[in-house]
Amino acid sequence: MTNSAPITQDVLTIPRKLPEGPTNLVGLTRARLREVLIENGTPEKQAKMRVNQIWQWIYQWGVRDFAQMTNLSKAYRAELAEKFVIAIPEMVSRQISADGTRKYLVRIAGGHEVEVVYIPETDRGTLCISSQVGCTLTCSFCHTGTQKLVRNLTAGEIIGQVMMARDDLNEWPEPGKGTDENGPRLLSNIVLMGMGEPLYNFENVRDAMNIAMDGEGISLSRRRITLSTSGVVPEIAKTAQEIGCMLAVSFHATTDETRDKLVPINKRWNIAALLDALRAYPKLSNSERITFEYVMLKDVNDSDEDARRLVQLIKGIPAKINLIPFNEWPGSPHERSDWDRIQKFADIIYKAGYASPIRTPRGEDIMAACGQLKSATERARKSRKEIQAEAGL
Repeated sequence: MTNSAPITQDVLTIPRKLPEGPTNLVGLTRARLREVLIENGTPEKQAKMRVNQIWQWIYQWGVRDFAQMTNLSKAYRAELAEKFVIAIPEMVSRQISADGTRKYLVRIAGGHEVEVVYIPETDRGTLCISSQVGCTLTCSFCHTGTQKLVRNLTAGEIIGQVMMARDDLNEWPEPGKGTDENGPRLLSNIVLMGMGEPLYNFENVRDAMNIAMDGEGISLSRRRITLSTSGVVPEIAKTAQEIGCMLAVSFHATTDETRDKLVPINKRWNIAALLDALRAYPKLSNSERITFEYVMLKDVNDSDEDARRLVQLIKGIPAKINLIPFNEWPGSPHERSDWDRIQKFADIIYKAGYASPIRTPRGEDIMAACGQLKSATERARKSRKEIQAEAGL
């Protein structure tokens, strides 16, 4: 197994047919925003200033109407309104769990839908966002994995999920003010742990997260963004180099035989290849540990021997292990490990010197817990012909 294998997804991913009409500014990098402004008549000498002004209106204050951008001339605002739009995905529905968790069904271009989850806690508010419609990885314990991959999300559709949640939480500051002036953030953390494998959509995820981290916009610290991968080995180093966020790995097994079944990507990049990539991770340190996610499946991966193997496998890697009680979904082939079994597993890891928090299931009553996401309109298996028709091809 080599680290240089080309990355393919072995499924049809039809790109969205580009719509005619105004260009959407959401999701454009600063460099691309400058280009499109110049292409549409903004004098080159003014372009940098205009990018800064428009950027703040969109990402710091959440303004979607050019007419409200009062530090731009009326004539320039009218020009912008003719040529551009500021559009984010549409919230179709919102469910609120008994524990306060919110699950959003979000519609994107082509009529497809993805799910987004907001988890409020006493010291933070975490938004779990999606990077693909469906998923190609077919992990056996994940409901999303039973849904075919339809397509990658654009950078605008990814950062748009964050903007939509800030709308719902009423967390945009008034123009002229910074976010932190309103007190503690309701949306303080982002985790790329929703639908899809983020590293199979690297460029769009990178651009969206760089927008989220930009200090003149949403302005989240890179340490408050965590990208979770199932182990796309060739892209792991690039995550540190081009995004710089925290890294989590969906590990879930301590032998290749078991991981091949639970996380089929392991057949391409096995445990040894994955751990080699993690040991070489550019940002690896005691202050920036890698999180190993480990779902607890009864009689599958939850023995004392598994716990001891796990400790040996990650030896030398600054890490913490998040133990995730399996969240059941209709037709799931697994059961949640008994609570005392999970605690014994955690105790072995803790005594070996690793933090081993047991994740409290959140939003189970609305199918918003880890591994349960699967958008309602994408449940049916779509044929190649249907996908092409929806994409306008």
